[in-house]
Amino acid sequence: MPQPFKTDIEAIRQRARQHMEQGAVTAAYKADRVQVIKVLNEVLATEIVCYLRYKNHYFMASGINSEPIAEEFLQHATEEQGHADMVARRIVQLGGMPNMNPEGLQTRSHAQYAEGQTLEQMIREDLVAERIAIETYAEIVRWLGDDDPTTRRMIEEILTVEEEHADDLANMLTRLPDRSRSPT
Repeated sequence: MPQPFKTDIEAIRQRARQHMEQGAVTAAYKADRVQVIKVLNEVLATEIVCYLRYKNHYFMASGINSEPIAEEFLQHATEEQGHADMVARRIVQLGGMPNMNPEGLQTRSHAQYAEGQTLEQMIREDLVAERIAIETYAEIVRWLGDDDPTTRRMIEEILTVEEEHADDLANMLTRLPDRSRSPT
């Protein structure tokens, strides 16, 4: 038989009044806040770099087959920007400062900024970046565990979208006509 939920609500009420300047960070927060903020700033940089790459690909996509692919790049860019906003908000909730300084952005990012010259190269570069994000974000989810469930759920939500992006990009590659592909 499962145990009934029990908690000392009076103790929680007392703790809520202590350290109120810490906002959402309470005694129940078990993660290393400084380290989580550092990792989230890396995620933020990754999302910004991915946004910039997708936006570049949106504007640079050309050719007879480019319109639907460019629209997909634009949709992905918009979603990456939304992810960056979510991560920046969470960093602030944790008492940190989002690092959006362009200087060092590439070194903080897990993904690289690679433009590509053809539609196929653009798709491949985006797919590589998504696969990097998927693997690193899955590691972050495992690392956070139960110590910071709010950040973990946010990363899981972002991870779900990154997996959809990777699937979209892999499908795009299979639909490219042979003449759109560059020699490899």
